[in-house]
Amino acid sequence: MELTVLGYYGGYPDHGVGTSAYLVRSGDYQLLMDCGSGALLALEKYGDPLALDAVLLTHYHHDHAADLGVLQYYYQLHPGTKKMSPLPVYGHTKDPLNFAALTFGSFTQGVGYTADSTLTLGPLRLTFLETAHPVPAFAVRIEELATGQVLVNTSDTRAFAGLAPFAADCDLLMADTNFLAEHQPPMWHLTSTQAGTLAAAAGAGRLLLTHLPQTVDLAQLQAEAQVAAGAIPVRLATAGLRLSVAQ
Repeated sequence: MELTVLGYYGGYPDHGVGTSAYLVRSGDYQLLMDCGSGALLALEKYGDPLALDAVLLTHYHHDHAADLGVLQYYYQLHPGTKKMSPLPVYGHTKDPLNFAALTFGSFTQGVGYTADSTLTLGPLRLTFLETAHPVPAFAVRIEELATGQVLVNTSDTRAFAGLAPFAADCDLLMADTNFLAEHQPPMWHLTSTQAGTLAAAAGAGRLLLTHLPQTVDLAQLQAEAQVAAGAIPVRLATAGLRLSVAQ
């Protein structure tokens, strides 16, 4: 299983880099996980948008879903051959209005999930955990069935006790790391130290800091997370970064 970072900022794009969007590949299966601002342009650099098997949205904030509309237009207007028609778009059902928008004519089809769902998408098995965020949002655990490799994405969340058990023994943990260690409440994202502590508590193989802020020293963010993570390798998300999920 392989992860490609298409966009990694929280809130808004910056200096040509978009917000949360990630391509997960297992063999020839391709899952777009979140579809933030700039996702479609980035996807054209690193893959074929018409070759997607599915899209998964962790929640409906614009920095995770802004480009879904233009992806839907792409599927409507592009003359190329589509691997999936309609393209399934998985989203939670706790927001009926935004969930309804996942279906667009005969081009995309919304498919609902809840915290209790287990989805088998080709070679992948997905389970979910509702996070602590101002709107309903879900962490996702992705297991590659053939290898047992596990990728966990916290999505947007403050720190809470359920995250570490959900991420237990994952090979790669993607953590919403929007604040330096000194940041004071209220906050709805993890600090650098909280992300590192989560990785250590979960026994993660590696930690990828993502949903990054635009206006802080990212080297400091990484260093603070590394102290808390101990021996677990920590790195920053960068545009186009490709990682094998296997340790």
